[in-house]
Amino acid sequence: MSQLKALSACSAATLISHGPRREDLASASASTLKFGAGASELNGSPLVSQHCRLVKAHKSQVIKAVASNDKETVSAGATNGRGFRGKLNKVVLAYSGGLDTSVIVPWLRENYGCEVVCFTADVGQGIKELDGLEQKAKASGACQLVVKDLKEEFVQDYIFPCLRAGAVYERKYLLGTSMARPVIAKVRFELTFFSLNPELHVVAPWREWDIQGREDAIEYAKKHNVPVPVTKKSIYSRDRNLWHLSHEGDILEDPANEPEKDMYMMSVDPVDAPNEPEYVEIGIVSGLPVSVNGKQLSPASLLTELNELGGKHGIGRIDMVENRLVGMKSRGVYETPGGTILFCAVRELESLTLDRETIQVKDSLALKYAELVYAGRWFDPLRESMDAFMQKITATTTGSVTLKLYKGSVSVVGRTSPHSLYRQDISSFENGQIYDQADAAGFIRLYGLPMRVRAMLENGM
Repeated sequence: MSQLKALSACSAATLISHGPRREDLASASASTLKFGAGASELNGSPLVSQHCRLVKAHKSQVIKAVASNDKETVSAGATNGRGFRGKLNKVVLAYSGGLDTSVIVPWLRENYGCEVVCFTADVGQGIKELDGLEQKAKASGACQLVVKDLKEEFVQDYIFPCLRAGAVYERKYLLGTSMARPVIAKVRFELTFFSLNPELHVVAPWREWDIQGREDAIEYAKKHNVPVPVTKKSIYSRDRNLWHLSHEGDILEDPANEPEKDMYMMSVDPVDAPNEPEYVEIGIVSGLPVSVNGKQLSPASLLTELNELGGKHGIGRIDMVENRLVGMKSRGVYETPGGTILFCAVRELESLTLDRETIQVKDSLALKYAELVYAGRWFDPLRESMDAFMQKITATTTGSVTLKLYKGSVSVVGRTSPHSLYRQDISSFENGQIYDQADAAGFIRLYGLPMRVRAMLENGM
């Protein structure tokens, strides 16, 4: 696999994106696409097309890349002629090896006569998904595959800020697919493309092709001898990364149906979890986790360990009907074992270190923060400004939280912080010198004054 090469500005550069999850759609112009999702089936998989050599890089130059020179990509049956819909020279496809990206490779070659360079971001989808991916990409018609390990960057720069902000979409969703979008989308999703280089033009195959659904895609794959990982009998749409695993489609499309037991992959059924609880201590510095049971770990290693621990106890299963950006509702089932543990730990520590007004403001901003991330607006100045606020107010959120894991539940059993605002000598029910219970009498009279005045009015007094 070739080394990555950062792309510089090119006015003729074109982005090609095929349809994403149904969660996000922007249709303001012909060059705006449905911009959400991870690497799940029939989800968004943007591609960069080269009419010239390079495209502008921004912040990280990790993904906006193609092979070192055009000669390197002329292999695996490259198409040199004009396709049914025109001619593109070369495209870079964010490739998962799933049904959608497997099918889009021959579709691009057939319709645009272009070479296809597949790019895969390793954000923790697992060895099983990455094993044999290069052979699969070339069997689909790609000329090469480039893989980049982004797990540490994903956790440190994307997951942890959302964790610190307390970002939860519609009360349940911990944004697993949405957080992976920006780290991949430095070649992947259109709104991110626009923020990185507004000169890019987008072509969306999902708006052009005749494939109407997953069964059509399977038939197309068979027709073009493309190996695909699903059958009509097993047709869940899944997106996996180090933070979570999502499940959509098949029987889940009816919200009345209970998910099948064998659908879950990251967590055991809580009924089958150990009969004895397990305790875990999470160390936190300035709102971010740094250790598990006293052991300092890198961000990705810490999350990996908690995924294993939480999965063993059936932690982090969520079944929800959510509102997509365009207004439609969609049902998804999510497994987020390690993330659920971390959210609980950070929230409990904040109960010691943040005052009432700060918690209320933080919680209100967290709702908007989650909306922005869900909508693919990671690089929006508003989110970045809110992130600076979150970083400032959690500067003292340092300490440790002990949690009990038992058959699908996470319970806090202890919390401590050197910056704790909790004072036992003040909060004690015993008489103390700092707080005199008698002081409450005057406060209660003043606090209840509006209610007394209303009562007087209603009684003609």
